[in-house]
Amino acid sequence: MAPKVLVSDKLSETAVQIFRDRGIDVDFMPDLGKDKDKLAEVIGQYDGLAIRSATKVTPTILEKADKLKVIGRAGIGTDNIDKEAASKKGVIVMNTPFGNMITTAEHAIAMMFAVARQIPEASTSTHAGKWEKSKFMGIELTNKTLGVIGAGNIGGIVCERALGLRMKVIAYDPFLNAEKAAKMGVEKVELDELLSRADFITLHVPLTDQTRNILSRENLAKTKPGVRIVNCARGGLVDEEALAEMLQSGHVAGAAFDVFSEEPAKDNPLFNLPNVVCTPHLGAATTEAQENVALQVAEQISNYLLTGAVENALNMPSVTAEEAKVMGPWIKLAGHLGSFIGQMTDEPIKAINILYDGVAAKMNLAALNCSVVAGIMKKFNPEVNMVSAPVVAKERGIQISTTNQDKSGTFDGYIKVTVVTEKRERSIAGTVFSDGKPRFIQIKGINIDAEVGAHMLYTTNEDVPGIIGALGQTMGDNGVNIANFTLGRTEAGGEAIALLYVDEPVPAEARAKLAETGLFKQIKPLEFDVA
Repeated sequence: MAPKVLVSDKLSETAVQIFRDRGIDVDFMPDLGKDKDKLAEVIGQYDGLAIRSATKVTPTILEKADKLKVIGRAGIGTDNIDKEAASKKGVIVMNTPFGNMITTAEHAIAMMFAVARQIPEASTSTHAGKWEKSKFMGIELTNKTLGVIGAGNIGGIVCERALGLRMKVIAYDPFLNAEKAAKMGVEKVELDELLSRADFITLHVPLTDQTRNILSRENLAKTKPGVRIVNCARGGLVDEEALAEMLQSGHVAGAAFDVFSEEPAKDNPLFNLPNVVCTPHLGAATTEAQENVALQVAEQISNYLLTGAVENALNMPSVTAEEAKVMGPWIKLAGHLGSFIGQMTDEPIKAINILYDGVAAKMNLAALNCSVVAGIMKKFNPEVNMVSAPVVAKERGIQISTTNQDKSGTFDGYIKVTVVTEKRERSIAGTVFSDGKPRFIQIKGINIDAEVGAHMLYTTNEDVPGIIGALGQTMGDNGVNIANFTLGRTEAGGEAIALLYVDEPVPAEARAKLAETGLFKQIKPLEFDVA
């Protein structure tokens, strides 16, 4: 059955057609997002949800979204999505951070020109029939110092454009290294230095606990007298009341804001102040940007539902379409290893240690980690998946560690998973053979070669005669067909294990009969999702 997607906001018809062309069943209801009750009523039918800002994805909506796998936001901001609730539900949240980068950067540059030359006020005056040429004395941008807070995707474009305007550009960004700064042609500085040197300050960071009020009253007081401040990023980055006071005192010469702490902004301390330019969150409001993000979100949702590729996800590691093709069998293996060890572990888990060897160590380890943890956590919560598993593990206080190493043995690569509890450590290793099928290659340090089946039986015993006979006889007497089996032991007469690949679950009666033989220390039925 084809995946089903709901488009609950205004996306272009071209974007909707992408879903149809990819073979996805799509319902285009551009006004549904405004009706939270109706959305909650129908959301349970869909695998994917494509939205803009009108749709609010609340915990109540997610509670009804039993089939939902992915939410795609056409745009950068995801404040209208409860990402924590989505993660717990196992729903991937994607945005489209690159579709409106140029548009937002251009708006910041335009706002900088507008406040430097008092263009809005001059336009209003001229429309009123006045000719106040001497009143609107502006300043040039050339040779002025631009302080860029946040030199990522959008901030980087602003830096490039500003350099083209012959401005001197300094940047504060904890993630910007000296080499990248030099390549960009900007000077990397600390925040206090930027505040004291910049003639213009423009912000290009997300709103987080670290960036909230980054231009606080205290930091605004550190700015150079006559500074002009531009915010086209997020409301809440600037203390608007403090800025209003400094505009009135003259310490700040001008400000240009596209975003506000409360939106829609009906009332704000910055409104009606001289030399303050305000626009209603127009950063991404161009025809090209709206079309770009709509097309991008349609492609991303389609790719995930059809190929497993994860692009621009906010609550899961990204996996490209190329990676998904190569890593598919390894992601399955990681899940099977986690599932095996999860089903074998009854006591609370303190830590999960994952070793990647050879070719596995060169893959997207973050995605493989999620698959391992999801396999383990399914024992405690069958609804968990690669998105929600890390959240569940964190809530349980489970420590997760990863080690990677070069090829160290017979196999081109393998994954080994160890769980630590109060009582013991338990480990299993596996690899992917050239046929693309996952294999278990080691359990409890005992080397084996076992395929993974939907229904399996795991036993441990002392290495004594009669084990194979007892297993075969008991399964036959109870109507269980053995498709394949694998044996392994530490040494002759030592500890031994068996893995039976059977056609259907082994009934309790058969397991009881095996126990009555007195040959087996442990008898454990296992189930794996091999679809």
